[in-house]
This record gives sequence, C-alpha cells and structure tokens, in this order.
Amino acid sequence: MELDLEKYSLPVYECLASETRLKMLKFIGNRKKSIGEIADYLNMSNAIVTRHVQQMEDAGLLNSERGVGENRNKKMVFLKVDDIHITFPEKVYQGYKLHQTNLRLGHFTDFNVKPTCGLATTKNVVGKSDDPKYFMAPERVDASLMWFSEGFVEYKIPNMLTEDEDPNMLEISFEIASEFPLSNNVWPSDISIYVNDILVAVYTVPGNFSDIRGRYTPLWWNDEFSQYGLLKHLRINKLDTGIDGEAYSPVTVADLNLNKNPFIKLRLAVEPDAVNKGGLTLFGKGFGNHNQDIVINTYYLDK
Repeated sequence: MELDLEKYSLPVYECLASETRLKMLKFIGNRKKSIGEIADYLNMSNAIVTRHVQQMEDAGLLNSERGVGENRNKKMVFLKVDDIHITFPEKVYQGYKLHQTNLRLGHFTDFNVKPTCGLATTKNVVGKSDDPKYFMAPERVDASLMWFSEGFVEYKIPNMLTEDEDPNMLEISFEIASEFPLSNNVWPSDISIYVNDILVAVYTVPGNFSDIRGRYTPLWWNDEFSQYGLLKHLRINKLDTGIDGEAYSPVTVADLNLNKNPFIKLRLAVEPDAVNKGGLTLFGKGFGNHNQDIVINTYYLDK
C-alpha cells in the first residue's frame, strides 16, 4: 500500500495510531484468525474486536471471509497488505533555477523487451500483449502503462541547458513496480538505471502491487492486474547519486557532461544477469497512484 499526506490516507493512519489495533495486526500475522481468537488473545469482547476489525477493513488493512469446515460459522480475518510506503512532499531547492520536461512513457527512442510485455493507453491495450512488435505501433506514443519481463527502454530528452548555465542536480521521477503475470505484491526486481550511458543506480523495486486499485487506474483495467507502483526520485547532484535520499552510487552530475550533450539519455533496464529478475512496470498519467509521466528536472545556477 502506498500513502502520502493527503486526506484519503487518514483512515490508515488512524488505524495504526492505536496500540490495540497494532497488537491485532501482529497477532493475525500471516494466518487467518477468527474474531473469537483475537478477542481471547486481547482479553476483549467479540463486539469490541469486531468494531476494530471493521475499521481496519474500511481502511484497506484487513480482509475477511466466512470460514470453512469447523470454522464455517466464524468470520475469519486476514491481512490485506504486507507493507506500507509513505511519500512525503518533494523538497524545495531554493536558489536554483529549473528546466523541466514531462516525458510520455511511449516516447522511447530505443527498446529491446521480452514477454511478458505490453503497452496500454487509458482506453485500451496497444495491439496484443506479449508481442514486442507492438512497441513500435503508432498508438504507443499515447501509452500510460508499460511492462516487460526483461530488456530495456531508452529515452532521449532535450537538454535545455545553455553554455551559461551550470547544472547542479538532475532529478528524474517515475512511478515503477516489478512485472508479474496478474500481480504479486512480493516480487522484487533489480532495475538498472543509466543516464548518458553511465550506470547511476540499481534499484530493487519490491513488488507488483494490486492489493488496492490505483487511484487513477482506469475502471476497465482488471482488478487482479498491476494497479500502481512506487514514486521514485532519482537525484544526481555534485556529490553522488541517490534515490529518495539514500545514496546509490558515487556518480555525480559532472560525470554526465550535461553541457556537452544536446540531449539527456535515460535507459531503464532489467538485465539478463540481474539477481532479482522480476521485470518492470512503468505507470504514466492516467494509471497508478501518481498522475504523472516521467518528469525530468534540471536544477542549475547561472555562471
């Protein structure tokens, strides 16, 4: 589950702001528990436990079903999510000037992908799934969702810097998940990120998420398919390269030679020799939890 600081995340925060409900979540763990079992464990009445369970079901943390066999007359409760990511507002880099580019997912300039793979616009799948030739279909420029199990996509982004502008940081943000037939919330994948042909980071995305529907995912998209990803901010500054504040490599913005190139080359790859070869899914505007495509920010100072 992915949360931020907006109002619709409050029900989850309210559920977690209770020692009793935290104990319940720990007790349930990875096994289905009946209301009676939870009540006995917490030394509480079934009625009070039921109210707590209902609140956590409404927030999307728990699910329930009627039991089978000896438990057929009992309500069995189980976890609906296994991890939660919280996105805080982006930092404001005061004093710097900015060139910004919004890049559609389908505007790649090179690719080599293997099934499972495909593209989708907000209205339909482009061509046919699992056939790489449709990555060259004219409709691919409107893609808002992309997935593949192995390979790469590469973009060339206009470099708006002039000779009189000194780049201090390159920031690239995108919503990403791994790729799994249907979906698997625990399916790690190592994503190799190249900028101007330099490997700047290998990020392990933890899964392919469908525990809840993406906030912007179209209604026609099947509930069991990948619904959203995690919004990642890759930042290459004068000291190193990091993702969401965590250092990933010693590559600096000076290593990219931005002032000498008319464009910025970005490649996202799942390498054949990756330790976790779990594929890649990119979410653009109209899919997922963040209504954006790939955003490239170049922060600079006048020389």
